[in-house]
Amino acid sequence: MVSNEERSEIAFFDVETTVPTRPGQRFGLLEFGSILVCPKKLVELESYSTLVQPSDLSLISSLSVRCNGISRDAVVSAPTFAQIADRVYDILHGRIWAGHNILRFDCARIREAFAEINRPAPEPKGTIDSLALLTQKFGRRAGDMKMASLATYFGLGAQTHRSLDDVRMNLEVLKYCATVLFLESSLPDILTTNSWISPNATTRSRSNGKASREATGPSKSSLSPSAKIEVALTSSPTNNTIEENHPILSLMTPGAGEEAPYLTESDFAQPNTFDMHPLRGEVQKESLQPDDTMEEESGSGTPESSPASASEASSGCTEFLNPEEISISSVSAVLVPFYRGQQRIQMLHEGSALQICCNGLKVRFGLSTKFVDHAGRPRLSFVVDASPNLCRVLDACDNLAQRLSMDSGSSSDWRAIVTRKAGFWNLPTIRLHLPTIVVGDTARWITEIYQNESRTSQRLVFSRYDVEELDALFIPGTSVDAYFSLDPYDYQQNAGIRLVAKKLILQSN
Repeated sequence: MVSNEERSEIAFFDVETTVPTRPGQRFGLLEFGSILVCPKKLVELESYSTLVQPSDLSLISSLSVRCNGISRDAVVSAPTFAQIADRVYDILHGRIWAGHNILRFDCARIREAFAEINRPAPEPKGTIDSLALLTQKFGRRAGDMKMASLATYFGLGAQTHRSLDDVRMNLEVLKYCATVLFLESSLPDILTTNSWISPNATTRSRSNGKASREATGPSKSSLSPSAKIEVALTSSPTNNTIEENHPILSLMTPGAGEEAPYLTESDFAQPNTFDMHPLRGEVQKESLQPDDTMEEESGSGTPESSPASASEASSGCTEFLNPEEISISSVSAVLVPFYRGQQRIQMLHEGSALQICCNGLKVRFGLSTKFVDHAGRPRLSFVVDASPNLCRVLDACDNLAQRLSMDSGSSSDWRAIVTRKAGFWNLPTIRLHLPTIVVGDTARWITEIYQNESRTSQRLVFSRYDVEELDALFIPGTSVDAYFSLDPYDYQQNAGIRLVAKKLILQSN
């Protein structure tokens, strides 16, 4: 059997399914198609495609047939998924997965299909979702960024909505986009004059709606030294089989749930757009840096405590501001350098990165495990009540960031930071996210978590990634002091500001 380390091929895959016609109706798998691609030469090495007979043929409606042309008669003699599961698992497991919108759709359908036959699903060692990545890196110069629109943009013909045809078209689209980005990176002052590198790379005048290349954010030299720029790294530091300077593989994203480290503006001096080696070095240095308070423990995984005074627990958080200390007139949303010639939104207060601390927040809903990363690990968050002063600040940040996002050309749906539900308008809430970092096969939380008892705060040290253990700490009604950053995002047609918890101090009731 070939080991995961030797499975260097990229598995481009696509599934065709039925189309649900009522709420709660599941998808039925109708076709699976995949090609294995050499990452060094970008040539197709192997292909596999088959129709699939769903367990319930009644799921194939007229709407489903109109979408992909696959009728009941076409699949009545096709194999069931259980009959092809071994082949699908062998194609996908331990390889880099690639496809268009696979993170949101195709990956979920594969996991559902394996769950239906009570078998473990395959897992990737990396993913390349061309919808999300090309929207971010290539920009919306191809319109809505659907595969059909991208194919039309490059003159590749019409999309057939059949699995094998679609994955081959997907590979060609990636080749074209990577080539354009490579050429633009070599002569950026000439070739990018009339192009749109990313959704946030240009601004649009309110008077005429036309794109303008005037930067609205501060120059690199005017950024505050304390401002930090998040870099979305595009490969796993442990994957030594990937070509580091490859124009396609440089678009690869780490698995969902992995958090990229923060690099200062000096790390962006004269970057080589396609050279990932320096950034990988930063990931390894940041990720593998030992944490003196996170000792290796053995046993059941019960959280251990390291004593610290209350003053020590809050040390290092002087850059966090209470809502009462924040002047709305001093808050601004600007575009700052991000990566590969792109820009991203950053919230500032008096010229420095805005970070907020808020004491005595009440937990409304405990840990949510609704969303998972590619390895099945929950992406954790919890909901707290928001005070009027905190809402005042966050609403102002929301308005400024949304306006800048629209002026920068984004058409994504904006999601408000503060949640106000009908009938509970006077009980606003916010969601705080607990980011994780993955090193090899080990995952851990980045957020520092303390428990305050008898005026002494003790940092909780977890020996393993145990969601149930952590969930027991976030009981509704628990009071928590939260230190968090504001992280604007624009991903798969959804945009907003994510609140990322840097430090939490849980108060004993």
